[in-house]
Amino acid sequence: MKNPMYEIASLLLEKFLLLSRLLGMGSSTEEEEKKKHASYYDTTYFKPGDLLEVPRTLFIHFGIYLGDNRVAHLMPDILPALTSDQKQIQKVVTNKRLILGVIAKMARIRVDTVEDFAYGGSILVNHMDKLFKNHILSNEEVVSRAEKMVGATDYSLLWNNCEHFVTFCRYDSAVSFQTDKFCETVKMVIRDQRSVLASALLGLVSILCMGLAPSTTLPTIIIPFMLWMAG
Repeated sequence: MKNPMYEIASLLLEKFLLLSRLLGMGSSTEEEEKKKHASYYDTTYFKPGDLLEVPRTLFIHFGIYLGDNRVAHLMPDILPALTSDQKQIQKVVTNKRLILGVIAKMARIRVDTVEDFAYGGSILVNHMDKLFKNHILSNEEVVSRAEKMVGATDYSLLWNNCEHFVTFCRYDSAVSFQTDKFCETVKMVIRDQRSVLASALLGLVSILCMGLAPSTTLPTIIIPFMLWMAG
């Protein structure tokens, strides 16, 4: 029996994703994704302990190659909180499961095939080694760490994402350069005083559309003020 809360959340998310595609925000259709997913990868180029990177549209996904066409990687996933059916949990994580996992701050370090991990994307191998030249652990240690961490874990975009997982396993230092770049971008937006004007205008539009109320007036005053002070 399916969880009703998951069904409701999935339905709402499905409508949002559909709207995103109609607005041109989606990167590809479902059929195109399935074709990409069927891509073949020559695993003879990978060694156990290798750090694999798959560039996406908005981010890079990371995993640790364990050998025998297996990759350990951290994925946000809401499903383990809703069912104990391992067959369902082990299926490829859909966009709905992933986004709901991000919102709920729930994830799982799972083991998938290279094909399921990369999902049609190109793979970079040990691309970050040049940044940690004297801190690369042995391949055996990397694999051991990754296998020990398989299972449920908390998710945080800033403190515990897939990049933190792989850098800890391979370099003994849980860092995320993507997160650092994201934070720097946020700082730039805050420092740009035009964001104060933009937030004020959005607040005024919300007041005009929804009327004068605490839920519209307070954000209109507080958000521009905080951006102004932070800048």
